[in-house]
Amino acid sequence: MTRILAILIALAMLSACESGSGSNPITRGADTDEEPDTGGGGGDEETPGEGPGDPIDSDRELPPGTESPSPATGIFRKEALDVDEGNGFARNIEYRAADDTFFVDGLAFDGNQPEGEAFARSTPGSLRPSFALYEAPLTHPDFLDNDPISQFEHRALYGVSGSGDVEFAIVRTGAYIGYGFGGWVYQRNGTVTLPTEGQASYSGDYGAIRDFDGRGGLEYASGDMVVDIDFNGFRGNCSGEACANAVRGYVLNRSIFDTAGNDITSDYIDAINDDKGTTLTELPVLRFRIGPGVADENGELTGEAFNTVDGDEFMTGNYYAVMSGDHTAAPGGEIVGVIVVEGLDPRGTNITVRETGGFIVSR
Repeated sequence: MTRILAILIALAMLSACESGSGSNPITRGADTDEEPDTGGGGGDEETPGEGPGDPIDSDRELPPGTESPSPATGIFRKEALDVDEGNGFARNIEYRAADDTFFVDGLAFDGNQPEGEAFARSTPGSLRPSFALYEAPLTHPDFLDNDPISQFEHRALYGVSGSGDVEFAIVRTGAYIGYGFGGWVYQRNGTVTLPTEGQASYSGDYGAIRDFDGRGGLEYASGDMVVDIDFNGFRGNCSGEACANAVRGYVLNRSIFDTAGNDITSDYIDAINDDKGTTLTELPVLRFRIGPGVADENGELTGEAFNTVDGDEFMTGNYYAVMSGDHTAAPGGEIVGVIVVEGLDPRGTNITVRETGGFIVSR
């Protein structure tokens, strides 16, 4: 399933700090002994719901992760475990900047991670200038006679902002007829300060791994990400801190590539036109569905994502994101998130394609 993207932006300059421990957050080779707080509130303990720093009560379905989120702490979220679909199996995700390698546990035939051979930079090595791609070793030796054993097609995508405050990882497997096994993680490593009024626009990069239900193999996608927020735009129409914030997101200028890096966007567009009787010249834009109740006071965002072809929904799913930094003053903070959408693949019969993308945007 999902593979983790690693940022190309000056990998040698990545400030490595451990972003939590255990099987959930991403970790990076550290040059400091400090460990960011990825859960729980600081200061005096309070009864839930009785303090200004407590998370709001909400029926929104956030992914698993930090159990007691707060604006004053780091937050991580991961793909929920689903044994039938193979989701959420990627664990102990780690990027090591010193030798530009990637590690993940919990997957079959992946080079015996994390103690075996690391994922290495793949070819192509990146999506856009912002995110780096890694792949599992092709073989692993039999522990008795060293005969090579073929490994599955695993790919990882890892992204981290220039500040190091936000990052994400996606791991997917193309060796199964169904979606296979993988997972994703995104996180902020610090705190957040949110406005109570006004509007803000954020832009950056989007990168994705595409896998299939109905055939094996993987593809990549990339694009430009834009997120706009109207703070308190739905005032008076919902209850709870920040629930009135309106969030609008777009993935523009999307392109699709095979795992060798060849641009196959035009072939995919031609297949859509043949299937739908349309005359598209570019891929349909991925969008966030706008409405109240997608945001909370901890800076977490979650809602529906979709695109359309000829007025009909084509791919549908969800987005999950978290805001980081001070969004009330320059430079204006960052947002990291994951988008997961799926739909019928117009190039085949009874084949579903799933696109799992990560994005990092800033003011």
